[in-house]
Amino acid sequence: MMAPAVEVAPLLLGAIIRKGEVAVRVTEVEAYMGSIDPGSHAFRGRTNRNQVMFGEPGHLYTYFTYGMHTCANVVCAPEGTASGLLLRAGEVIEGEDAARARRPKAASHAGLARGPGNFAQALGITLDDGGCDLAVGPVTLHVDEPASEYLTGPRTGVSGAGGTHEYPWRFWLPGDPTVSPYRAAVSRKR
Repeated sequence: MMAPAVEVAPLLLGAIIRKGEVAVRVTEVEAYMGSIDPGSHAFRGRTNRNQVMFGEPGHLYTYFTYGMHTCANVVCAPEGTASGLLLRAGEVIEGEDAARARRPKAASHAGLARGPGNFAQALGITLDDGGCDLAVGPVTLHVDEPASEYLTGPRTGVSGAGGTHEYPWRFWLPGDPTVSPYRAAVSRKR
């Protein structure tokens, strides 16, 4: 899957991502387009944190956010060009007991992998998985038939211009109960 994230995003809806015994069907992603995208970690160029985004497509970019969550992204642009897809939500289709052990406070099956931090936690994805080749693992991605129908809108929780309707780069399966609700970014005083 080597193309800009906004082109690959619809193709990942319905894809299966697996780590160990847990498999999740992807229901929501957000596209991040590197240097042309003010919402992207790569907007200001390559750093130690985001270097995987500039690497080969088909690899996993992980990062830690809010001091508590690991988030997982699929790198999809040609090497040297940062572009990736944040895995925002999905449905656990195998290994529910393991996912529930990792997410004991999830109120429902639909909530096990809803939200990017919960998605990674349900699968057991950690920062150590960053850079792994999604064709060989330990985290793997299988893309079969792309979704026939999907919706797009602004990314959730992204501050500044990157979180506006000018960037309708959130993609999701309509009516799917695992999709996270839209939330505009919250302004924080520094």
